Amino acid sequence: MILFPAIDLKEGRCVRLVQGDMAQAKVFNDDPAAQGEAFERQGFSWLHVVDLDGAFAGAPRNAAAVDAILARVRLPVQLGGGIREMRTLEAWLEKGVSRVIIGTAAVRDPAFVHEAARRHPGRIAVGIDAKDGLVAVEGWAQTSSMTAEDLGRRFEDAGVAAIIYTDIARDGILKGLNIEMTLALAEAVSIPVIASGGLASIDDVHRLLEPDCAKLAGAITGRALYDGRIDPKEALDAIAQAAKRLAS
Repeated sequence: MILFPAIDLKEGRCVRLVQGDMAQAKVFNDDPAAQGEAFERQGFSWLHVVDLDGAFAGAPRNAAAVDAILARVRLPVQLGGGIREMRTLEAWLEKGVSRVIIGTAAVRDPAFVHEAARRHPGRIAVGIDAKDGLVAVEGWAQTSSMTAEDLGRRFEDAGVAAIIYTDIARDGILKGLNIEMTLALAEAVSIPVIASGGLASIDDVHRLLEPDCAKLAGAITGRALYDGRIDPKEALDAIAQAAKRLAS
């Protein structure tokens, strides 16, 4: 299992939102690249980066901050937010982003996801953000009539690398992951699923290491890291020990 530390970008700064509300943004670092370097020193193996302004605008809005992260951090980066056309997607891949996350466009233009995954195997993820079980789009500002499982099944044979599933109701409020809904999605598709939204403590990390969660590819953590509720070394050590047990 991979634990992804999150860097959410708003107006060039590293912030965390509460349930996707841009009005409830708390700034944790004015220098996102420095935050990425800190996560690298702590031993994380990936970065999860989201251009929040881009998600609402439908096009990148924090390119300078992302460029700085790519220049200063050696970790692979998965990036989402406002990526809705091939030109934008391929520009990020050319700059060094390892994996691009398609969210709103996965609902509005599924053919785009299929074509992107065909052109760039292993480098495309689908972001599924759900509110009350229904997929939300446009930076979570609008809710569709589609369930997360229905959307996931659209890409079953597309060759996408992962689905990142976020329960919006839990995001940023430290109430724990929605394990039940995340596992239901993982059962419905063969695509690796990454859990997001609400990871709050080392207990949540241990929960993800229990046998029923073995099918999950990883989890994203944000506010709990910034608030010091999760000690990076303790979390990463627990994951490494669980991997050793499985290998033995």
